[in-house]
Amino acid sequence: MLQELRVQNLALIDALHLDLSAQKTGLIVLTGETGAGKSIILQAINLLTGGRGAASWVRNDCEQAGIEAVFAIRPDHAEMNSLLSEHSLKDGMTCIVRRVLTREGRSRAYVNDQSVTTRLSGELTAGLINIASQHDHQQLLNVRSHLDYLDAYGELRGLRQQFTKLFHRWQQASSELRQLQEKEQDKEQQRDFLRFQLAEIRKCNPVAGEDEQLLREREQLKSADTLRRLVSASSRQLTDLVNGTLVESRKNLEQAASLDGSLGPLAERITSAGFELEDLAGGLRKYLDAISMDPVRLDNLSERLTELKQLQRKYGPTLDEVIAFAEKAESTLALLESLEEEIARAEVKVEEISTEALLKAADLTLARREAASKLENSMERELASLSFPQAVFRVAVTEPEGLGLDGIHSTGRDLVEFLFSANPGEPAKPLVKIVSGGELSRLMLAMKCLLARRDQVDTVIFDEVDAGIGGQAAEAVAGKISELAGHHQVVCITHLPQIAACADLHFKVEKRVEDGRTRTVINLLQQEEQVAELARMLGGDHPTAQTLALAGELVERRGKRRSA
Repeated sequence: MLQELRVQNLALIDALHLDLSAQKTGLIVLTGETGAGKSIILQAINLLTGGRGAASWVRNDCEQAGIEAVFAIRPDHAEMNSLLSEHSLKDGMTCIVRRVLTREGRSRAYVNDQSVTTRLSGELTAGLINIASQHDHQQLLNVRSHLDYLDAYGELRGLRQQFTKLFHRWQQASSELRQLQEKEQDKEQQRDFLRFQLAEIRKCNPVAGEDEQLLREREQLKSADTLRRLVSASSRQLTDLVNGTLVESRKNLEQAASLDGSLGPLAERITSAGFELEDLAGGLRKYLDAISMDPVRLDNLSERLTELKQLQRKYGPTLDEVIAFAEKAESTLALLESLEEEIARAEVKVEEISTEALLKAADLTLARREAASKLENSMERELASLSFPQAVFRVAVTEPEGLGLDGIHSTGRDLVEFLFSANPGEPAKPLVKIVSGGELSRLMLAMKCLLARRDQVDTVIFDEVDAGIGGQAAEAVAGKISELAGHHQVVCITHLPQIAACADLHFKVEKRVEDGRTRTVINLLQQEEQVAELARMLGGDHPTAQTLALAGELVERRGKRRSA
């Protein structure tokens, strides 16, 4: 149940607070001149339900707009309580939904002060508010929406979801079977090609990192003459140093240390240096002995590197990738060998899922036909109370020709279309061909009333459900909305005084200019103010005494209906 609505800096609204906490059920009416800003309030609620926002909606000279709604959650509202708990958003029996829209066009959504996605926010509010706008009226003219209405009325969502899951499983299994069958068609060619590739790699038998090691060895062989010359010179110089000058220096320091003990450490160091240099000279001699001057080895290295480079060009930039390609080719070959067995298993799987899905589709069709019959009777009763005493409403449920799942959709096999006739003796025809604006409004109202009795949504919002309606039909619509308000919280934006007169709470939306700025304000009307507003709706800004009397009579009539 909607308890409070706060809107800040949205279009012409600088600050708006709608307090509905005292009205748990009943009719709440918003009236006002065209262009006063009633649609902005509906726009704000649409943002809470996940609707798209635009930066241009933020009030001029403001950085962001904010919309916040406070809902009371019934303990027995199982779906909503479960959804809040699932996302760790539950906070007692209250749910606060907030949406922020910035000047830069960015948007943020919050539930109970926790940041959530706009999609989740919309999913939550869809279980709390049901909006019937003029756009929804047009949905009745869209045949594709009729199936959704029928399933909602028949409470078939669970059965439909079961079929949808089976349908998607069938699609996935069928796709896998097609892929296997395509492989089967060019199996021999693919197998021969993979065998050729694998044989080429195996013949070369590459080892990970082998190319880098061979490159280093080849560079060494290419530079063998230079390396021998440089290392040989260094070796001779070190040998001469160790056996000549360094020996003389060591002897001199040892003699000096015998005379002055403080030179002992230096004498030890020069002795140690001599040993180190002797070791270095020996290492260089070993390196010289190991240098290869074999031109045959150089040719072999170049040939091997060429082979490895060819594999890398074909199967991967690195030898690791070449080896991985070979391993994958081996597994693919093994798969091709067992392809016939896999195709047989896949065909059995598709057949099993298809049979199960067709049985579920048949159950769904049967349930829809039963629901369609009930919906026809219920709609005709509702329409009779809306000044269609002899209206005919039919729900055509048909199936596509042919067997199997081909050609049907994730919603089932059924095609659903609503047919209607307002005039006795005239056959029922598709809505898009015959209904007027007023008829369409009443059809939508009848449908919304039926659905409201079945779902768990407590708050229903009607946006100008009175479009194209007047006279006796207006009285009937007012009565029907009042009936719905007996067990739901109904918010109605209307231009019809007959509906406004039935209000338990009547708010007037006005546009004012203050300090050079236009702003939209909303005020709760007391009884005298309500009579004046009804008179304005009946006769304009300057109502006559007769108009005022008629307005008062409408309010009195509401009081009598309630006492009755």
